[in-house]
Amino acid sequence: QSYDSLSSGDNFDNFVMNPANNPFSPGAGTKPPELVGRELVLEKAETMVKRVMNGRDARGLLLVGLRGVGKTVLLNRIQRLAEANGAQTAMVESPEMRSLPAQLLPVLRSVLLRLSRLENAKVQATRALRALGGFLKSVKLKFNDVEVGVSLETEVGLADSGDFEADLSELIQAIGEAARAGKTAVIILIDELQYVAENELAALIVALHRCNQRELPMLMIAAGLPQLVGQMGRAKSYAERMFEYPSIGALDAAQVAVAIREPALREGVEYTEAAIAEIYRQTQGYPYFLQEWGKHSWNVAKHSPVNLLDVEAATELAIADLDASFFRVRLDRLTPAEKRYITAMASLGVGPYRSGEIAAKLKKEVNQTAPVRASLIKKGMIYSPAHGDTHFTVPLFDAYVRRALATHEG
Repeated sequence: QSYDSLSSGDNFDNFVMNPANNPFSPGAGTKPPELVGRELVLEKAETMVKRVMNGRDARGLLLVGLRGVGKTVLLNRIQRLAEANGAQTAMVESPEMRSLPAQLLPVLRSVLLRLSRLENAKVQATRALRALGGFLKSVKLKFNDVEVGVSLETEVGLADSGDFEADLSELIQAIGEAARAGKTAVIILIDELQYVAENELAALIVALHRCNQRELPMLMIAAGLPQLVGQMGRAKSYAERMFEYPSIGALDAAQVAVAIREPALREGVEYTEAAIAEIYRQTQGYPYFLQEWGKHSWNVAKHSPVNLLDVEAATELAIADLDASFFRVRLDRLTPAEKRYITAMASLGVGPYRSGEIAAKLKKEVNQTAPVRASLIKKGMIYSPAHGDTHFTVPLFDAYVRRALATHEG
């Protein structure tokens, strides 16, 4: 007899659930209890770090995918892998509201202070700190949000010309020289790279390219939304050859089963096959949503195993949580015109959507809606999977918009 066919009156005293032991924890960048389906990406990242540490050439890595697929989790894991292999890391969490120099300079200073404690890198690290001081002085007027909080010595003629691209290159190369002297490498990790302004992105690409040409141990591993691939190419055409762009997507049915079953089994709890199949159907395999459904189905269930009825009851709670936080926070950032545009998109059903169809829904010409579309792309709400197509960067967002619209109309 399958557990799904048993009634709530059956005796499962040996399988009583404990909410305090719920292993599922949805959150921004929160490590899932079981990281599934990302082994090849992690192996590739570790290989790149080891190559750079050994003085060999390595392309950078840009993790590309929609919201909720676990890109931030992967970046955090890669940072730990890099440090475990002896590399120095500089992590920039999200440059959305600030310039790249404002985010990057404090973490690079921390890296240089660590390098300066290495006897064989002390001279080069001290010089790189002077380069940092010169760069800070040169960019303060250009980027008024730049502030390190401490005074730094400078060296006349070192990263202080006022030419942002040239000065950043000098700074990054000076850091690379310090890393080489210390027999280590510096790994720059940037989340949400698509928010970096194109001129800043171009300058960073140039700086890393020159380090690569000089065989300096500097490497960038970053993450961003699908539009990042096009942005990199527009910033510098040769960027396509400098980086690999692994696509981070949804998990398949077998991977979902592992992601749900293994954490639960470690707590002495089982999920039936029908329950896992329903979680997969509802979440479409997106890792963030798996955590929501895993959490709520665990809390709803009175006994192990968690069955289909538990998951069906949990679905209403999971959707309510997503609507109140994950989805709504993105909708609230939009202007009225942008909201009308995504409402038109969602009203067309499941995407991707043709730009002409969206414009027709709004009773406008495509060129009239183009500025709103561009604004939504810049905000990271939508992207273009192919010429003339538009899609949401947030999985299942179309269904949320339709629910919100139905509630409003009701």
